[in-house]
Amino acid sequence: MTAPLTAGNARVKEARKLHRRPERSGRRCFLADGPKAVEGALAEPGRVREVFATPAAAVEYAALLGDTPVTLVDERAMGGLSDSVSPAGLVAVCDFLDVALPEALDGRLVALCADVRDPGNAGTVIRTADAAGAAGVVLAGDAVDLYNPKTIRASVGSAFHLPIAVERDPAAAVRAAQAAGLTVLAADGGGEVDLFAADDLLARPTAWLFGNEAWGLPDELVALADHRVSIPILGRAESLNLATAAAVCLYASARAMMAG
Repeated sequence: MTAPLTAGNARVKEARKLHRRPERSGRRCFLADGPKAVEGALAEPGRVREVFATPAAAVEYAALLGDTPVTLVDERAMGGLSDSVSPAGLVAVCDFLDVALPEALDGRLVALCADVRDPGNAGTVIRTADAAGAAGVVLAGDAVDLYNPKTIRASVGSAFHLPIAVERDPAAAVRAAQAAGLTVLAADGGGEVDLFAADDLLARPTAWLFGNEAWGLPDELVALADHRVSIPILGRAESLNLATAAAVCLYASARAMMAG
């Protein structure tokens, strides 16, 4: 058996550079960290450029890897490739996966995130959209990098399951959704529509518009939406966090669409 590559190996060093956003953007590739992310990447033919694994992980995840060629690395090298506190020992170098905006809007249910900054939240919204049967996700505005390792890991493989578009202009994304025949519903605590009384509205093809974790949606973007929808707060909590609100809204739409 060939000896595992060390942290000083040139291939390991080149892959490690992908922790930096400019490097990812320039090379159009990123690191998928952990078994769920690697499994999702391997399910797409041609997506994976190289898989790095520790000898122990190569054995543990042999069924997942199948006949995929694997580059063995030692524990120290893997520690540099993974940004996880406890690396699983499996990282893949993958080609970018984002699609053009129209492809992400081609369906009955879409999550449109404006200025979402936290990679954990972005990844969780992607995972939730996938679970709720959404057709796509749009990360718009001054958003977190889709290819941040924390975003990919928080999606638990879902980043590879549905179309995701990146759009610099949130207003353009809203207008494109409307042009695609989607009703844009802004998730807004002060909305005039009660989520619990909106089944007829929710049964329509919908793009849910979610805002920044700290300050929500700007007024000018809310004004572009077709309706503002509020989630009833039944207890004493001030509000719901972004990922939870997205889950409630997306599943409310999924239920209404199935019932319709």
